[in-house]
Amino acid sequence: MHIRLARPSDAEDILSIYAPIVRETAISFELEPPTVEEMRTRISTTLQQLPWLVGEDEQSRVCGYVYASRHRERPAYQWSVDVTAYLRADMRGRGWGKQLYRALLAQLVDLGYIQAFAGIALPNDASVGLHESVGFRPIGIYRKVGYKHGAWRDVGWWQLELQRADVPPPPVRPLGGQA
Repeated sequence: MHIRLARPSDAEDILSIYAPIVRETAISFELEPPTVEEMRTRISTTLQQLPWLVGEDEQSRVCGYVYASRHRERPAYQWSVDVTAYLRADMRGRGWGKQLYRALLAQLVDLGYIQAFAGIALPNDASVGLHESVGFRPIGIYRKVGYKHGAWRDVGWWQLELQRADVPPPPVRPLGGQA
């Protein structure tokens, strides 16, 4: 697998992975898939500050992606991020998610982030396994926090300390809008 920064031009390929998850599962709490243009905007906006990576197969087809987003808006949270991973259905279970996550987590460390959090709609054994395989540990559950496909859904939260937290912490560095 070749891992690289996403580009806005990847929006259609990324959406082809994400849209069925939105439509057919409770894994994402979006109710309708975004448009290609909305996905382009999400990629561009994310890359101004944080990494969004894609994994490509030997034919240069996007097979999965990972990205980071701000954990919360208040300034004291600036050293923490939320992370997300999605793989094409035929690529799951091959270790690609782990490779993508390791690349993302390394970039987050380089940028100065201290904590990473992952929210996982439950049940989702595959996602729990992926996150725990790269070091995330469970920290709690939001019970009945989202309603989708006719049922209330729980979201479990996992945390990974990316690096030691210095006091005071140095400022995080933006990725720099490399899109």
